[in-house]
Amino acid sequence: MDKTYASAAAAIADIPDGSTLAVGGFGLVGVPISLIGALLEQGASGLEIVSNNCGVDGWGLGLLLSEGRIRRIIASYIGENKEFARQYLGGEVEVELTPQGTLAERLRAGGVGIPAFFTATGVGTVVSEGGMPWRHAPDGSVSITSPAKQTQVFDGREYVLEHAIRADYGLVRAAVGDTHGNLVFEKSARNFNPLAAMSGRTTIAEVDEIVPAGTLDPDSIHLPGIYVDRIVQLTPEQAADLPIEKETVRHAHP
Repeated sequence: MDKTYASAAAAIADIPDGSTLAVGGFGLVGVPISLIGALLEQGASGLEIVSNNCGVDGWGLGLLLSEGRIRRIIASYIGENKEFARQYLGGEVEVELTPQGTLAERLRAGGVGIPAFFTATGVGTVVSEGGMPWRHAPDGSVSITSPAKQTQVFDGREYVLEHAIRADYGLVRAAVGDTHGNLVFEKSARNFNPLAAMSGRTTIAEVDEIVPAGTLDPDSIHLPGIYVDRIVQLTPEQAADLPIEKETVRHAHP
């Protein structure tokens, strides 16, 4: 039952080219940066990434993107990453934009064995009717668009069918984990991390601290270890690598 690995490199060593990865994080919060860095060194390419966003230029998933290692992205947000926008508009990467709440539920559904679900979000838009640009051609024209989705009326209201996401691997960041893989997240780092972990067939967690199994209060556990296959403890320096996406300050009044 001991799921600990000696290093991030060892934990991600078997991820092959072409894998689908569900990656936790929201902006720069709760991003499994050490696992991403290890994957960058490992060399896997042709990856499909499922994440709220794709990091920023020079950090997080933006590192994999800038090296041309990502072929397709399912996300809800492109902003804050100029390279992401450039590759998308230049036809270098395929992007399936998905409403944020829908993306969260698609990941959760994949983790609990629900193949698809109906939601009102996106009805009457390109989300349900199709035609959303997925890939551009080098000349800027649209080469691949999203297909129309099935809709159905329940109690007089129309809903669209969304399919669950089951990723090959989940990469997540937590504050504390025990040797059985039970995880506790720090405040807003609880964003997409539990959902990405649930979606992955094999889930790898990097944590600030690993404690012996049985140490954590069961009521404090945010994600049970059944969803986690491998766990790696960060060094103090890695744990402290927490950049601020947008720093807002005000001048003190005299």
